[in-house]
Order: sequence, then C-alpha cells, then structure tokens
Amino acid sequence: MEREILDTKRKALNINLDAQIYGTFAEIGAGQEVSRNFFNAGAASGTVAKTMSAYDMTFSDAIYGAEASGRYVSQNRLLQMLDHEFGLLNERLMGEKYEKRTFFAFADTVTTLNFKRNNEPHGWVGLRFQSEPGGLPNEIFFHVRLLDTDVNMQQRVLGIIGVNLLYAAFYLHHDPKIMVESLADNLTIGSVEIDLISVKGPAFPEVNNILLNLYMIMKDFSAAAIFDADAHPRQAKDLLYKKDIMILRTKYGQKSLPNFNLFNKATDQFKRTNQVEEGNLAMMIEVLLTNVLTDGEQTPDDIDLEIVAKRAQEMCDTGNIVIVSNFTRHNRLAKYLGRCKPKSVGMATNINNLKFVFNSTNFTGDNYSGQLLSYVNDMFNTNVRLFAYPFLDKKTNQVITTKNMPITPEAKPLFDFLLVNGYITDIKDYDEDEVNTA
Repeated sequence: MEREILDTKRKALNINLDAQIYGTFAEIGAGQEVSRNFFNAGAASGTVAKTMSAYDMTFSDAIYGAEASGRYVSQNRLLQMLDHEFGLLNERLMGEKYEKRTFFAFADTVTTLNFKRNNEPHGWVGLRFQSEPGGLPNEIFFHVRLLDTDVNMQQRVLGIIGVNLLYAAFYLHHDPKIMVESLADNLTIGSVEIDLISVKGPAFPEVNNILLNLYMIMKDFSAAAIFDADAHPRQAKDLLYKKDIMILRTKYGQKSLPNFNLFNKATDQFKRTNQVEEGNLAMMIEVLLTNVLTDGEQTPDDIDLEIVAKRAQEMCDTGNIVIVSNFTRHNRLAKYLGRCKPKSVGMATNINNLKFVFNSTNFTGDNYSGQLLSYVNDMFNTNVRLFAYPFLDKKTNQVITTKNMPITPEAKPLFDFLLVNGYITDIKDYDEDEVNTA
C-alpha cells in the first residue's frame, strides 16, 4: 500500500493537535523556519513550550557552553543544544499537567548562502524525543547540504525538513526506512542532500546506522556515506579537511579481505611522493555499491544492502575509515573528496579498472575523446595520484602493469602524459604471490 504524503501544514497541524507531543525549538543560522511552520498551522500552543535562537556567539556559548573548535555549524554544537534544551524540559516541566506528555527538543545550526555567495550552505538538524510519556529519550540527527541558489528557498527547505523530522520521529519511527524516506516529503528534487544520519534510543531497538545510511544512498539522498573505525557515521569534511587521504577502492562482493600488503606499499609510496607529515594521513577503504564496471552513474536497485553493510562493518573492523559509494568512476570519487578540501589524495586501484577507462569500446556515444578529457580533468584537477595494482591475466599468464596495459590508440597520448607526470604510477616492489587474477 502506497504511503500517503501529507503536505507540510497538515503535518504540523497533526502534531499541534496531538495532546501528547510537547517541546522546544532552538534554531540558529536560518531564522525560525521550523517553528514558524507550527505557528502558521494553528494550535501551536499545544506543541510549543519554547522557541529561541541564540545567533550571537557569546550568547550561544553562555547558553550551550564554549565551542572549543570555533565551529558553530557542527555536530558537536548540535548535540550540545539538544542536551541543554531537553534537560531543561525535564527540569522545569513537572507535575500532573505534564505526566502524559512526550517531550521533544528540536535543534538546528545552519549556514545559508551568505551575501557574497562564496560559502557552502549546510547544517546539522536533530531531535531528542520520548516515544512514550516518561520514557527514555531517543535521538535522530543528520547533516544537510542546501543546494538551492536562493537564500529564501534554502530557508523554506529547512522549515519543511524540520517538520518532516518531527512527524517522522513520532509517527513513523517503527519503520526506519519509511522514516528516512519521509524526510524528503514535499521537497523539490535537487534542493537538499542528506549525507549522514544517526539514530539511537529505545524506539530504534534493531536499527543499524550503517544500513540506514546505505538506504539513503539507494534513495538518492546522497552519493556516499562515511564511517569511522568504530562504524559511526561521520561527515566527510570533519574527517578529511586538509588531510592527506589514501584510499583503497573495493567492491562489496569481494569474498576476501583486500590485499593490504599492496595497499601498504602504495601508501608508503604516497607518503614519500607527497611528503605526508606525521599524523596527517587518513587511510580509507571504499566499498563500492556495484560489482560491475560501467560508465553510468546510477546505483543498481537490486543490491542486498545487508551484505554491503556487513562488508562495511568488516572494513571498519580493520581500523580504517570506510566510505560506501556509488562512484563507479574514479573521477566521481575525486570530485566528492575535493569538496572536503584535502591536502592531497592517493587512490589505490586494480589496473584492470584503468584498462576499462582507456579503452574506447567500453563507452557509449561518438565523443569518447571528450568523455576521456572530462574524466581526466575531474580526476586530476586537484592533487590526486593513482597507484595501480598489477594483475595476472589468466589467458596469457602475464602480469599487467602500466607498461603493457592494452590501450586504444586515441587514449594513448593522454595516458602517457599522465604516466610521465606521475599522476598514474605502478605499485612497486611487490612479490609475485601478491598479484591476483582479474
């Protein structure tokens, strides 16, 4: 049965008319856009205990505590806001009048497009709420990128997504997939990207946050999800800003662990070539949401996400940062990492993948040269280097490297240029038993 999608005003009114739901709104950075929807819907006194906006940093620090990082649009600031506001609800709202209430604290900290239009609009949105009166709190928070080029539209999007969050938390938390899907209700495609979500609490007893973030990729909320070594979802820029990133590309269907011997040798070459400073290296393993090389950009819709989540967890258990993506081409991964403004990037990949790119027969359309130039521009316009794994050709029993890789004639001059200038290089000093077949 298809889910009925209520408009934003109806969602807000339903919440306002629910005698149990009661709480506070704390919004910083884009106006009081979420609470505004509840006031406009009518009967807001049944829902809103308090609404506030501490824009000034001194006021914000006095209320929520000093922000050591100096970043006020951050996950840490959001969680400080939720801690403070939910604590006040339980401290101040006691007695018979509130015994049947389920409290909530909504918070967001956001930066919309500035006057000079030279910033990256984004923010953190979260909710701490009880699913039953007097119950232990639950928590949902996520990171958004606001993609509209108009400030008023960005504010409108934030207001809608905030209402969606409250409605989803109270009425849809029993089905986390539908809950996540509903966050985009009444939003225009391309207006927002949600690239991280985290939930916890008694309302979500069986929820796997890795699986939930993978579902968001499948629903095109984002193109990738990143997890730290403890398998916690993280915002990419928080982990990778100004870092030297070394990443190993793998496919989710691989039955064995990656070849870490070759990866470590590639990492050593990367550190020497880029003069990586001690402590600035971020090692990542990518789990690709496809096992087929293609020039397309669509995520297959027949993937068993539980298998992918299991693979991602296994890679986290190796002590590395893990990224799950649908970046079938290296250049799409490079563009994504470029948004994090890293110092440099190294990619370790099987040379069989390069053989695919530099062969015109694998691409559709007449303009292969243009497609290849676009690939190279996207791939190497920042400080990116590719380190190629050798592979054993089973037909010829020959080890394939950049020296003997088959390339179509129209691609060879560009490939030679990349080799001569060190953009692509072989992994050196490997042992014969480290070379796998492809």
